[in-house]
Amino acid sequence: MAMSSPAAAGVLAGVFLLVALYCGTDPFRHGALSGFPDFEAYRVDMPPWSEVPPERDSQNLLQRSEIKFLNQIQGPESIAFDPQGRGPYTGVADGRVLFWDGRAWSDFAYTSPNRSELCNPKPSPLSYLKNEHICGRPLGLRFDKKTGDLFIADAYFGLMKVGPEGGLATSLTTEAEGMPLRFTNDLDIDDEGNVYFTDSSSVYQRRNFLHLVFSVESSGRLLKYNPVTKETTVLERNLQFPNGVSLSKDRSFFVFCEGAIGRLRKYWLKGEKAGTSEVFAVLPGFPDNVRTNKDGEFWVAIHCRRTLYTYLCAHYPKLRKFILKLPISAKIQFILHIGGRLHGVVIKYSPEGKALQILEDSQGKVVKAVSEAEEKDGKLWMGSVLMPFIAVYDLD
Repeated sequence: MAMSSPAAAGVLAGVFLLVALYCGTDPFRHGALSGFPDFEAYRVDMPPWSEVPPERDSQNLLQRSEIKFLNQIQGPESIAFDPQGRGPYTGVADGRVLFWDGRAWSDFAYTSPNRSELCNPKPSPLSYLKNEHICGRPLGLRFDKKTGDLFIADAYFGLMKVGPEGGLATSLTTEAEGMPLRFTNDLDIDDEGNVYFTDSSSVYQRRNFLHLVFSVESSGRLLKYNPVTKETTVLERNLQFPNGVSLSKDRSFFVFCEGAIGRLRKYWLKGEKAGTSEVFAVLPGFPDNVRTNKDGEFWVAIHCRRTLYTYLCAHYPKLRKFILKLPISAKIQFILHIGGRLHGVVIKYSPEGKALQILEDSQGKVVKAVSEAEEKDGKLWMGSVLMPFIAVYDLD
């Protein structure tokens, strides 16, 4: 016998109530915010959509890249070559800095004095997240061209340095103005040895980087380490996920990435504007690292392009928090955030902030993600914190 209309309505109402209760309470802790009871979402004052560059690489040129060292390295975030041109050197997910001698990878340096079997090889870069605070996680790498020392931004152990022979890195600084470094990310060095670097958050560590992406809280800082006085000073504060740093060729300024806003910002070191910053370029997506080539141009690694979804979520944090509280895993929430799939984008900018070249793999067929792009001898070496390889694109 068919169910009467009032009975059917009652069943539907009951089902709706159960679904609402399940979504509201997440009893099985499936949601992205499970384990983060104090999570808050914040507004991001993104540039107007009309200012977002529309240009794309319609040829998907990054798909022509060569994949090197597949499954030999996990999560090569940053790539560096020493003053003699040897390398690459790269920091990987298990806390080591590795060196390629032209034939094989070897251990060069490590950042944690507490390494153990917890740091042994695992199947993917994300497998190491749980123990990163023990094993260390080297992110930005830079060689001092005068001394051959390698400077390391370790997400957990702060700003560090290791000599040309490698080994256990020594700590340079772990705090600024009494506040510990919680997420040291990238760096660059000027001719006097001053180090400019970012601390992406004072709330979230890198092992919770997705929650920093979701929250967009503004405790990030831009800092300077003086090797003479050993002092660390804050140049800018209240930043939303500051990331890559790179000096201009003439050393009059450096640019740094505003990861949550999707901009490059210029910080003046010389001239009448010294000590101030201004917008350098509005990006089509959310940046990771930035590197300067021999011509003084800047290669920016874009983590993902902007979408209408991220634009709306940025402007309406209550909506974003509501979505994040649904029983949907952090991984799926992240996929929504990046537009449905991983895709690699790198853009070259002039010293004046004009976009000169866009390279991408919009389908993520070959280069699924890029954390950094380092140009050397006509080739672009691209690492990713999420991938088990380095991609190399021939620029000639």
